[in-house]
Amino acid sequence: MALTIEVLENDDAVAKAAAGKIAAAAREAVAARGVFTLAVSGGKTPWAMLRDLASEEVPWSQVHVFQIDERIAPEGDPDRNLTHLHESLLGNAPIPKENIHAMPVNAVDPVEGAKEYETTLRGLCGNPPTLDMAHLGLGPDGHTASLVPNDPVLQVVDRDVALTDPVNLYQNRRRMTLTYPMINRSRQILWLATGAAKIPMLVKLRAADSSVPGGKISQQNSLLLTDKAAAAGL
Repeated sequence: MALTIEVLENDDAVAKAAAGKIAAAAREAVAARGVFTLAVSGGKTPWAMLRDLASEEVPWSQVHVFQIDERIAPEGDPDRNLTHLHESLLGNAPIPKENIHAMPVNAVDPVEGAKEYETTLRGLCGNPPTLDMAHLGLGPDGHTASLVPNDPVLQVVDRDVALTDPVNLYQNRRRMTLTYPMINRSRQILWLATGAAKIPMLVKLRAADSSVPGGKISQQNSLLLTDKAAAAGL
């Protein structure tokens, strides 16, 4: 099944549309199963999306938010996705704080931290854990989540949470990330990609080009929200 694509005017419109999609999915999941499980990535447009989500009709007490990936950095560090997740969502929406599940990147042993996060996912998303929705972004090098080019993490298929290479750091940070199997089991995958710099990688994403990490994500039940600038090459 090919990737579904919706083109909007600009990144603000993309953020607002994404918030509406998430809210609708949350209402549907809670009606069907009593819970909505969402994993989110970082980035400027996603933080705007989460702020917009705060004004949508959402059954917040039954929503659980996970992280797609996180940098191994101190708590409160501006590099941490969690720092911005708290600012954008907790600061604006009535979601219980305990419903936001942070990746334990500051565990004494990050490998054990990854296993701990798998346990958290199984507790709320079943076994094997299946997210209602995974939100993804697309880097100019084709990475998504922290599934980054030429890293051994790309080959991990026997775990749902894994770590990037501790030696060859990507952008100066080691990272914890959901793996392909975990992301690809999601009931829905929501891509956000905006700006002309994304044109080459959007072409590869639409073609499911496995030479870039994003191209290996399942396109079944996947929706890309993009703006006119990024869609110019499609």
